[in-house]
Amino acid sequence: MCLSIPSKVVKIDDNNMATVDTMGIKRHVSLDLIADEINIGDYILIHVGFAMNKIDEEEALQSLELYREMLEAMEEEERRQVIESDDQCDNRTQV
Repeated sequence: MCLSIPSKVVKIDDNNMATVDTMGIKRHVSLDLIADEINIGDYILIHVGFAMNKIDEEEALQSLELYREMLEAMEEEERRQVIESDDQCDNRTQV
C-alpha cells in the first residue's frame, strides 16, 4: 500500500529537484510534474519520487498529527519502514 505522507520542502535546487522532510526522513523528489509554484516551507504530497500536489499547511499538520498517533503504537524499526515506504511503489531516491 502506498501512503502519501505530507512532506515539507526544505531545499530546492537548480534541476527542479527538492529535498523534503517526511517526519524526520529527508529525500530528493522531482518537481517536474507539479503545476503549482513550490517554495521552501511548502507541504507537498509525493508519489513514486514526484511531487504531485501542494497542500495547505494546516491540512498537512493535521494529517501529520494523525500519522504520529498511529506511529506511536509501533516499534521504532516498524515506524521507519512505514515512513520510508510512503511512496515506495517504485523508483524512490533517499538522501
